[in-house]
Amino acid sequence: MKNMISNTILLVLIMDPLGNLPIFMTILKNFDSKRRRIIIIKEMLVALLIMFSFLFSGENILSFLNLKTETVSISGGIILFFIAIKMIFPNDENNENNISSKDEPFLVPLAIPLVAGPSVLATLMLLSHQNSSCIKSLILSLIIAWLITLIILLMSDIFLKIFGKKVVNVLERLMGLILIMLSTQMFLDGIKKWFQN
Repeated sequence: MKNMISNTILLVLIMDPLGNLPIFMTILKNFDSKRRRIIIIKEMLVALLIMFSFLFSGENILSFLNLKTETVSISGGIILFFIAIKMIFPNDENNENNISSKDEPFLVPLAIPLVAGPSVLATLMLLSHQNSSCIKSLILSLIIAWLITLIILLMSDIFLKIFGKKVVNVLERLMGLILIMLSTQMFLDGIKKWFQN
């Protein structure tokens, strides 16, 4: 149970729904609120299918590449650390470059890379390798994290009205700090296993 909660928090932090709020709003601003919800649900379902495919094939990919658990844990910790740094010190130019369009988005950029980005897919491969014996718990973690992300994105108008862009940015930085601690723990676990072996 403790492991499932930890995995769920980790996946929510990497999916970064609060950080993606302004980008989603910019891309979908030319659509009415009803159509916007339909697009978000559709894109999130596509993202979920992609994430599930990586969750189930992750173990096979790592076995094929002959990667050890400690190597994957150390590299995963490093990747997550850099993601957390970007969350704490965001580059505003990336947000400004996302130009809204009247064309309805499909797959790119909402499903990939905003929700099911390389970092999420790499983490799912890592978690499936580390928790191959309790895959049901991992599936549940992914579904819960996905639902939390979906709810936040569907309530994007409300979130931005209540909190404002500045508060959302502060919350994203706090999530980044938590992710730094989780990534450091993952890195240290990998180092510990490497020395034990």
